[in-house]
Amino acid sequence: MTSLDGRAVVVTGAGRGLGRAFAMHVAEMGAAVVVNDIDGELARGTAAAIEADGGCAVVSEHSVAEPEQAQAIVDLCVHEFGQVDGLVNNAAVNYETLPLDEDPRLAGELIQVNVLGVIYTGLAAVRAMAGRGGSIVNISSGASLGQRTLATYAASKGAVASLTYSWALDLEAVGIRVNAVCPVAQTRMVLGSERALRNCPPDSTPDKIAPLVSFLLGDRSLGVTGQMIRCNGPQLHIVGQPYLKAPILERESWDSESVERAFSEVFHAHLEPYGLEKRLPPLLRKWLPWRPRAVRSPLEAG
Repeated sequence: MTSLDGRAVVVTGAGRGLGRAFAMHVAEMGAAVVVNDIDGELARGTAAAIEADGGCAVVSEHSVAEPEQAQAIVDLCVHEFGQVDGLVNNAAVNYETLPLDEDPRLAGELIQVNVLGVIYTGLAAVRAMAGRGGSIVNISSGASLGQRTLATYAASKGAVASLTYSWALDLEAVGIRVNAVCPVAQTRMVLGSERALRNCPPDSTPDKIAPLVSFLLGDRSLGVTGQMIRCNGPQLHIVGQPYLKAPILERESWDSESVERAFSEVFHAHLEPYGLEKRLPPLLRKWLPWRPRAVRSPLEAG
């Protein structure tokens, strides 16, 4: 008996890349799979590959970006397999641009898919899982820590991270676990970005990320929820969550002068390097002239 025998799992954006690898692997582990992708031809290709390997799959061409269609994806799983045990919120879009050149229309479309699509499909799955429990795996990204030319995408993945933490708190009592994965792999999205490609190990293929997702969907991870986990093929680790950084200054009330003194006398030594490249703020660079202008982060794009 494999780890997902008897389970029914929805994988969005499963026509190619990471989504296809996730769908193939959960099917290999015994789950029946709803292969969702707005490109029906690609979705049918993934489903055919699953069935050729002896697995069970059904195709959904619905868009996660519309609440009624997101509901239809989950409804299809219930209709075909009688239940929903897992959801992999993988569908996403991306583009590179500088803020001065950003097209608000494209930004809106990205948020519609990457954030609202995760919410719409997740809410539908939660309603279907209520009373029986289940597991949601949201696909986030190390870009959420801040990455050049990917601000809107990074913001969307930061929203997915925050959503994961909040849903994990809200749903633990009803037996639904929620985790996020930050994958780094050679996908069409990475291959289209010279910067991301430089930070992606050449042997990091989608199939090397898939076992982590399957693990999070199964009973062997019952004690794991509210976590963001990064995998780039060779490396696997937990991503730290935001926290309140000491020192925490207190006074009865703050005015402009006291705030300025707090930064000039105390906080100047505690400013955080920012973004994936861990760039030092100008004030910290001035205070620590011996420090490099940027320090490469162990969390690279993906």
